[in-house]
Amino acid sequence: MFCFPHAGGDATAYTPLARALAPVAEVWALRPPARGGRSRHPMPPDFDTLVGAVSEALAPHLTGGEGGRFAFYGQSFGALLAYEVARALPADRRPELVVAVGAPSPAEWTARETRDLDASELLRLTGLDESVRAHPDLAELALGAIRADLAVSATYRHRPHAPIGSAIHALAGAQDPMLATTGLTGWAAHTRGAFGHRVVPGGHLLATVDRSGPADLLASLLTPLPAADRRVPAAPHHAPREQ
Repeated sequence: MFCFPHAGGDATAYTPLARALAPVAEVWALRPPARGGRSRHPMPPDFDTLVGAVSEALAPHLTGGEGGRFAFYGQSFGALLAYEVARALPADRRPELVVAVGAPSPAEWTARETRDLDASELLRLTGLDESVRAHPDLAELALGAIRADLAVSATYRHRPHAPIGSAIHALAGAQDPMLATTGLTGWAAHTRGAFGHRVVPGGHLLATVDRSGPADLLASLLTPLPAADRRVPAAPHHAPREQ
């Protein structure tokens, strides 16, 4: 399963989830530019360029068709990116499943105006206030990544298109202050395959550095894949593989 972080997020956000899903699937996580070991790498100037760069980076690692099955999981900004990367891939290289968390459908996506928000409000909106509260020296680094991602998301423009064949499962936290749970059903129009949606306990971000999020639900969604087609590690991973 390939994971796409939220705005300002990093691959490390999926470490607990990788541990929880180790018996079912190998977890890879995208590390975007402008954070962690890629802090000197600028974000692409716009969303379309980011989609192209991520698609190109993922291509050697995808085992679709006869080679195996895989899924995408994205939170908030990462959900939109996961879907658009899936759409950009050739039909025979797309994920079998896209799990979209805490995000409206692409047709309903609206970038929030963030230029006038102060630092604490930006951290709150992206769900990172608690994780950086104990480490204020990290706040500015986190804010730089958040602003870079939000600037890219502001360039996104939905273009009418045919739905993809990948199944889509949309999730929202019951305490999410940014997404009305009724907004999940909009994702149904973006797939020709199976669609499901569910409200689960939690806030805007379900999987974080402190908790695995909806691991049991994800395991149930991934388990129906035939064992021969699943990418299962020989031993449990303590962290997701980064891409």
